[in-house]
Amino acid sequence: MSYTSCLKKHPLRLIFPYANSILRASLEKGSPQKSLMDYSTMLHFITFCPDYRTYVLLLRACSKCSDIYAAMQIHSHLTKAGLLCNQDIIAPLLRLYIDHGRMMEACELYWPMLEWSTDPFHGNLMLMGFLKGGQLDKAYQIFKRMPVKDLVSWNSMIAGAARSSHLKDAMNLFSRLVNSGLVPDGFSFSSVLSACARAGARCYGMWVHQLMDELGVEKNHLLISALVDMYAKCGRIDVSVEIFNNIKRLHLSTWNTMISNLAGHGLGSDVVMLFHRMELSGVVPDGVTFVALLTACSHCGMVEEARQYFETMSTKYSITPKVEHYGAMVDTLSRAGLLDEAYNLVRSMAVKPDAVIWRALLSACRRYHQTKLGDVTIEQIACQGSGDYTLLSNIYSSINRWDDSEEVWKEMKKKKVRKIKGLSWVELGGSTHEFKAGDRSHPDSDDIYRVLHGLLKKAKAEGYTPSTELVTKDVSQEEREENLSFHSEKLAVAYSVLKTGPGTEILVSKNLQACGDCHEWMKIISKALCRVIIMRDRVRFHRFESGCCSCKDYW
Repeated sequence: MSYTSCLKKHPLRLIFPYANSILRASLEKGSPQKSLMDYSTMLHFITFCPDYRTYVLLLRACSKCSDIYAAMQIHSHLTKAGLLCNQDIIAPLLRLYIDHGRMMEACELYWPMLEWSTDPFHGNLMLMGFLKGGQLDKAYQIFKRMPVKDLVSWNSMIAGAARSSHLKDAMNLFSRLVNSGLVPDGFSFSSVLSACARAGARCYGMWVHQLMDELGVEKNHLLISALVDMYAKCGRIDVSVEIFNNIKRLHLSTWNTMISNLAGHGLGSDVVMLFHRMELSGVVPDGVTFVALLTACSHCGMVEEARQYFETMSTKYSITPKVEHYGAMVDTLSRAGLLDEAYNLVRSMAVKPDAVIWRALLSACRRYHQTKLGDVTIEQIACQGSGDYTLLSNIYSSINRWDDSEEVWKEMKKKKVRKIKGLSWVELGGSTHEFKAGDRSHPDSDDIYRVLHGLLKKAKAEGYTPSTELVTKDVSQEEREENLSFHSEKLAVAYSVLKTGPGTEILVSKNLQACGDCHEWMKIISKALCRVIIMRDRVRFHRFESGCCSCKDYW
């Protein structure tokens, strides 16, 4: 007869001293659920006084069998017993709530703790819970009220801000960490370098790199990759190559980072040479490597090379193509105008094509005025974002099908799909300045527009003609030109011209892919001003110099 059934048959109304031993025995035998059942039975059939060790065992049982409801019941018992001031109990209970996403209950448990505990461990658990759910604002509330913050607290917030695309916040938090007296570690530097890379914050990134050297931080492969990525994404691919070449033993992730960034800069021949160097060094490429290779082929019009790599990855390295490999291949064919081949590849894919693949095809349909295939493609995109509608509208407006273009916008309005607004930014004097199309919120707006009007006149004198066919509304020629004149990237360039001296390199970042009109305008402005303009858009880098672009107009 089992212990539980025995108790039910012969109830003992007396102090029972062996409760903890019985609960521990069930746990050690791998039966956490039985521990909880035994506890419930004891409460009904015997008199015993649970102590904090009892609840530690019970919470361990709850954790092992993932029973959040039993944990909530035990929480109630703990409150009545006045044992919620014991760290051995608080920590596992907090972790249970966090693991199950019960952050409201976790907060109710955490806030009273601040009156008697300064240990950052519990606060770090709370940060982990909110950041895991993407609730950066709630995590920041916890962070601000933590009486003591250790390096884990700061690292959690910096990484969380970077992951949530709050890039300025990530950099500000890192600066505060440095000023707090704590010494940043490799994780701190890796997270803030990631934020610098995505924000295009070159000056701040250089300061972070200098600080790493001053502190003598050991550069493992993660930090090397982060540095290579930061400089490349901030327009200094030459520095990335220098760092990469100075490392003797390179990890696969560092090779992939370097190849991906060379691809992003449109340096296709350099990518091919680096890949051969990688093979000769004995490093075996993986799926990420081939995504980077195929992307480089896409950006540089290397169709034959793309076909070769796509075959090699499976025949030589036994890598089964995934959706991202197909996507890069479809993009390569689409950009080259081989739309029929691209569409046939999509139809023959071994995996289900995703929205990214259909968008690559749709973008090519706009470029090559393939309205019929564009109609077919838009129907296949399951998650129709604003970019998809904009592309289709552009296809119709480029061939003066204004009614169809208008219908696309009506459909967007009907489905409550909002168009993503273009945003461009530049880093000058250690500060980031953001611009939207037609933006007049900047303190120097009057001067910016004065400079921009001057640049527009210079561009037209050099032969620039606004690409008014890109305007998706049936309006007058004058209105179309005005619509194109005040795009966010043009405002960012005008501000850079206003605030920097002649010959200074201009770096502009943009959240969307640059439009054809701005691309042509920047080519001409780079020649007129004798300046290098580097524009990083959502897809790649464009280096404008002497009236030419590094992409060779293949973008």
